[in-house]
Amino acid sequence: MFKIQKNPPAGRKSKGMTSFQVIILSFFCLILVGTFLLMLPISSQARCFTSFPDAMFTAVSATCVTGLVVKDTATYWSLFGQIVILTLIQIGGMGVITIGLAIMRASGKKIGLWQRSTMQESISAPQVGGIVRLTGFILKMSAIIELAGAVLLAPVFIKDFGVPKGIWYAIWHSVSAFCNAGFDLMGVREQFSSLTTYSSNAYLNTVIMLLIIIGGIGFLVWEDVGKYRHQIKKYSMQSKVVLLTSLILIVIPAVYFFFYEYEDLRMGDRILSSIFQSVTTRTAGFNTQDLAAMDESGTAIMIFLMLIGGSPGSTAGGMKTSTVAVLFLAAITVFSRRNDVQCFKRRLSDEAVRNAGAILFMYLVLYLTSGIIISRTESLPLLTCLFETGSAVGTVGLTLGITSKLSLLSRIILMVLMFLGRVGGLTLIYAALPSGENPNSRMPLDKITVG
Repeated sequence: MFKIQKNPPAGRKSKGMTSFQVIILSFFCLILVGTFLLMLPISSQARCFTSFPDAMFTAVSATCVTGLVVKDTATYWSLFGQIVILTLIQIGGMGVITIGLAIMRASGKKIGLWQRSTMQESISAPQVGGIVRLTGFILKMSAIIELAGAVLLAPVFIKDFGVPKGIWYAIWHSVSAFCNAGFDLMGVREQFSSLTTYSSNAYLNTVIMLLIIIGGIGFLVWEDVGKYRHQIKKYSMQSKVVLLTSLILIVIPAVYFFFYEYEDLRMGDRILSSIFQSVTTRTAGFNTQDLAAMDESGTAIMIFLMLIGGSPGSTAGGMKTSTVAVLFLAAITVFSRRNDVQCFKRRLSDEAVRNAGAILFMYLVLYLTSGIIISRTESLPLLTCLFETGSAVGTVGLTLGITSKLSLLSRIILMVLMFLGRVGGLTLIYAALPSGENPNSRMPLDKITVG
């Protein structure tokens, strides 16, 4: 077992690993195990060894619930390989720490403070108290939702692929959608085609969208919904912010896509495709329309949505909806010349605002720098490469069709971005850097002009 010391005293080095380091290490170990399994001949349909770069890219993408692939999932990987990928998606979406804590609980082992604190960081819970109960709630609700999704999807896939394969496809796409992974098995019709053959199927589109939204709003929001039902006033401020921000980020882009991207479709298909595109762009990675056919304005909006991602403590990645909400509220505070950032008649802490600003800066720098490097390395249009890096760091999985054609350097960049997008930027920084300064000592105050 790793010894955890969450916040070592200033001036003293921690003798054990911090909770942030354990989270990073657990994801990394899962990726290595997945890479090894995917390299085995049994994992490919051709029964041949898969190269280490290809296997690792797939393992990273699955563990980080992204969906970018260099090998078509349906036609390259065998049933065993697909099971490995789906397992990585499930564990990566739920969180390695969540699964580990559940196994410890089932085996009857005592769950100590360090396990609880690590779980708290893993799912962005506000406190350690009640974390074991919350873990049980997360696992139970996830199983129920994924099973319900598979049952609802089964009739469609059984009709198209027969009973055995139809049931497998229903389970696969339910887990993939709920975990916001975007991996699909539609390559049996056309490689890398995602759900384009079902663009007019309102039933399947609706089920997939509901799974994506439920998986992306966060475990803590589930708890509020389960506890208070329709009594929204009793929800925590974070739940209210997440729900409102998510609604805005679905409706406004959908309106844009309806009026400017899908004018040539029939009214029903136009509405369906617009809503689906708005929902899936913020981390799910499925698509029902040709993304390369979109104009540059639509592509830019999609990049913006991909960078935002899902919500804290969810199966999704990206900067998170709450981060964008805090930055927006901070800007409103400056414009209105108020002293405190406020939301739903509550005051936000200065730490939350600082963290949000740091996350935005880090994501933009990594996203832009990576896009420029890939553009220069591959001699590809910058917007196309920025779309790819936005998809990676937001753990979305949408692509304009260049992923499988990229060089090793570009793939390594995308893997780093996917890993950072899933574990969280601040988690990675806190794991790498020592604890902050002594809170009892502060530098003299001075002024600097900005803006």
